[in-house]
Amino acid sequence: MEIKNWHTETIGRKAVEAFKKNEFDAVYFSTAEEAAAFIMNHVKPEITVGFGGSMTIKSMGIQDKVKAVGGKVLDHGTPGITREEMIAIAREEMLSDLYLCSSNAITMDGMLVNIDGLGNRVGAMSFGPKKVIIVASVNKLCKNETAAFERLEGIAAPMNNKRLDTPNPCTKNGVCVNCQAPTRICRVYSVMKKKPVATDITVVIIGESSGF
Repeated sequence: MEIKNWHTETIGRKAVEAFKKNEFDAVYFSTAEEAAAFIMNHVKPEITVGFGGSMTIKSMGIQDKVKAVGGKVLDHGTPGITREEMIAIAREEMLSDLYLCSSNAITMDGMLVNIDGLGNRVGAMSFGPKKVIIVASVNKLCKNETAAFERLEGIAAPMNNKRLDTPNPCTKNGVCVNCQAPTRICRVYSVMKKKPVATDITVVIIGESSGF
């Protein structure tokens, strides 16, 4: 276990340095608990906090923590809302004070690689919110952009389709087949190689496995 922890931290911190070279702010934490504390340092009463559908952030209980300090939660994934309400909230999220999301893949050379259905998450990651914090666990670390797209097709896309209970082929065979189904959710692809000029982004890498 000690050697495994050493390796995890070593590659995690190496990735942090790569993101810094690409002009992102970046930090490494061994645990999700430490990462949650870091995020909450950015939350003040009456702040609006948008959530980009991250299973990693959801598992950290951030929404309840935000509400407890008097922040306003914007979550287009709230159960029971209509499609119209969902899209309206997603638009609000893009102008939030703080936007929290994850990345489908992060690379050892400091890039963020993502895939979206609506495009709201990759849009908000790039421009809109006053502050963006992108949280990714070490299981999302890939050697390079090519490996990142392999992760999207072999892990992230099928698992998110399963989570959303779509009828797409990947929910049956477990891998992307580049389907042409009208219910396809893999529609917007994004590679962020450098920090966008006008967006304040912090990439948080966690030394625990979490999310898809």
